[in-house]
Amino acid sequence: MAFITIRKKTIVIVLSLILAFVTAFATAATVIASGRTENGITIVIDAGHGGADGGVTGITTGTKESDINLSISKYLMKYLEDSGYNVILTRSDSAAVCGGIKYSKREDMKARKNILNSASPDLVISIHCNSYPVSSVKGAQAFFANNSEGERYAKTIQNYFNEVLNDRPRTAAVGDYYILNCSVYPSVLCECGFLSNPSDESKLITASYQEKIAYTIYSAVNSVFGENM
Repeated sequence: MAFITIRKKTIVIVLSLILAFVTAFATAATVIASGRTENGITIVIDAGHGGADGGVTGITTGTKESDINLSISKYLMKYLEDSGYNVILTRSDSAAVCGGIKYSKREDMKARKNILNSASPDLVISIHCNSYPVSSVKGAQAFFANNSEGERYAKTIQNYFNEVLNDRPRTAAVGDYYILNCSVYPSVLCECGFLSNPSDESKLITASYQEKIAYTIYSAVNSVFGENM
């Protein structure tokens, strides 16, 4: 009986040690995982237009730019958040940022500016689709404010656009857009394609291509921040 009692105690001790080890390992794994969920970088994603302002429309389908912008923005947010970025959207649904019953472009842009200033982001990415009177013009292009920190990000994004999305290379360019000039934070405006071009439009209206655009922008941005992480 004494021998059996000792074995029971031994089993209890061994099981206790195993349980303690498993608990400690699980706790350590949780700490490691939680340490990777936040990298301290805040990015504001501005889905262009919204509400009464639908932006440009598709030449064939009449699809509103504002809807495409929002979809791309949400895909981009997911990729960034999954990599530990703190992400803020200027709008998360089809409504205008300024809210209210009567739409005002001035108030809407002011509301976006207020979000930027409240967030104090490391980067602002504004998502848009383009249009041009000549329907043959196509491709994604990144814009930045003159003499701004956004130039570095815009040029990197453009390189990725040319590599992944464009069949003809385009060049990142200076753009005189409100969202690029309304704050002191590095900002990039991404024109993700031309809704006035049938080929671009046919791709832009699909979820798969919207996600592809988002991943391309994410990859470019992550490559820049990765240099300092």
